[in-house]
Amino acid sequence: MALNLPNWQPHAPLHLLPLDWAEAAAIELAVLRLDLIDPLISGNKWFKLAPYLALAAESGAAGLISLGGAHSNHLHALAAAGQRWAFPVVGLLRGEPQDTPTVRDLQAWGMQLHWLGYGGYRARNQPGFWAPWQARYPHLLAVAEGGSGLPGARGCMPLRQQVQAQLNRIGWADYDAWWLAAGTATTAAGLVLAEAGAKPVYAALAVPGDQGPARQIARVLAEAGVTDRGYHLLQACRGGFARMDAELLAFMAQTEQACALPLEPLYTAKALLALRQQVEAGYFARGSRVVFVHTGGLQGRRASLAALDQPDGSRLN
Repeated sequence: MALNLPNWQPHAPLHLLPLDWAEAAAIELAVLRLDLIDPLISGNKWFKLAPYLALAAESGAAGLISLGGAHSNHLHALAAAGQRWAFPVVGLLRGEPQDTPTVRDLQAWGMQLHWLGYGGYRARNQPGFWAPWQARYPHLLAVAEGGSGLPGARGCMPLRQQVQAQLNRIGWADYDAWWLAAGTATTAAGLVLAEAGAKPVYAALAVPGDQGPARQIARVLAEAGVTDRGYHLLQACRGGFARMDAELLAFMAQTEQACALPLEPLYTAKALLALRQQVEAGYFARGSRVVFVHTGGLQGRRASLAALDQPDGSRLN
């Protein structure tokens, strides 16, 4: 049976973000709270998934098959969507079987899991990777890791309109830049497409090195026929993906206390801390108005903060 496309178009609220370090530099911040669109299908993940669900419905596919790790926000949102709207979902996971809060949710919501090992997962970008899985699940549409690709980027383009529609309510006539965390940089690519050079998009990378995200965003924009322009990639992984340190955790706690904004240490906390560092270094002109996108991922707090109880307390493996 072909997938019945959900008619759900969530709206994220835009709030002012009163933080002393921004006010000291005469920078105004607002936050687009994608984490508030839904208790389970949270953050930017739905916006990237929705176009693939539309493609599945158009092609007669019954559901989706995709990839991620044992703490994947993408697979978490996909499994929750499959459970809510009753379509089949399959997850191909990195590494060996693990028992994590995320994996337990995936299983509870009916996602069929396959563990690829580490070598098998590294092959995900190789030609022919999908062939055996498409043969095994011919009724499912394959979606790249994180919902990346041009369809996923286009799904994020409406975020620009959501911000513009709320500017008057927060007392802004306009804004000067976007700032957000990036893993695959798909959401950033969508904002670049939506802005068409009008406003710069700053993507704070949560993964080490910039070649992967840089290649992905360039490839998406080229496929869309857009010249590479209007975006900046900044390293913000703080020594590696999922690595945590005392400064980061203190910043998380201080931010939540100051403005009741919950963060998680893999993406959003690192991105906002990187923004603070750039603001304090004078990167933005006084009077600038910056929109910070809260990309969600709060479900990952369960495992990442529990990792602090481990002997080294420094990394979520």
